[in-house]
Amino acid sequence: MTGGEAAEFVSLFDGVTLDGWHPVPRVYGRVRPGGPTVAELFPDLPADYDANAHAYPARWSVVDGAIEGRQDPDRPGYGGYLVSDRTFGDFELQLEMKPDWPADTGVMLRRRPGDDWAGFQVLVDHRKSGSVGGFFGNGIGGFHAVPFVLDAGVDDDGRPDSLIEEDPSTSVEPVTADKVQLLSRAGDPRAFLKSWRWAGWNHLRVRCVGPLPVITTWVNGELVAELDTATISHPHFDPRQVLDLLGPAGHIAFEVHDNDPLMGSDRWGPGARCRWRNIMIRELT
Repeated sequence: MTGGEAAEFVSLFDGVTLDGWHPVPRVYGRVRPGGPTVAELFPDLPADYDANAHAYPARWSVVDGAIEGRQDPDRPGYGGYLVSDRTFGDFELQLEMKPDWPADTGVMLRRRPGDDWAGFQVLVDHRKSGSVGGFFGNGIGGFHAVPFVLDAGVDDDGRPDSLIEEDPSTSVEPVTADKVQLLSRAGDPRAFLKSWRWAGWNHLRVRCVGPLPVITTWVNGELVAELDTATISHPHFDPRQVLDLLGPAGHIAFEVHDNDPLMGSDRWGPGARCRWRNIMIRELT
């Protein structure tokens, strides 16, 4: 793969069925290749977490021409992924997204098959202290690379009605210099906020190129972030081990997060949903 231009965009979603996709529960694995598990590092995670995550995974359906993800309405609190049957190496992905507030979701790249949560995540954390268009390293070191973090503005009745840049003094996951410095390019929060359509559809473009990929994101045409995973310096990210684990290609997946002990329903609100449509990919050669 060289990252050059290639074929035309093709659809990954027919607008009617989930053909070409399959659900898996959201369970935690190792924090990095050969490292401890999430459960070993975070004893607050219940001992029966994996069993319940398999028993009550996220629900996926097609509603009004869009893929819709939500937690199990009868036993909420656990998440899941909707994973592409096919794998992809170098590509450009475009789609429209419409997450509720709060809904912690995202797009996984180079994801491994089965229950393994490892892969690069493009964040769509539409909740307090969240990032839309930044990056997280699921199972590959837990790096958090974001240019800014978000909160909700509210109307006169205190109801969320817009995105704003978060006040650092109230942040649950503050943006810090090391998170920004991981990025090779960082977007302007003012341009992002001006373009964001609250309660509407927003366009996400992702370009992923290279065995250890350079991943670039745009939202509504505005650059958000770029991450060169071959050159980043992070104490828990080993490029050689990550390439050995993920390889140069993997699955694409959408996420419904669980309500973990850290944030609970502030991470995924009661009845919240994420929605995805017009999912198009162009493979690069």
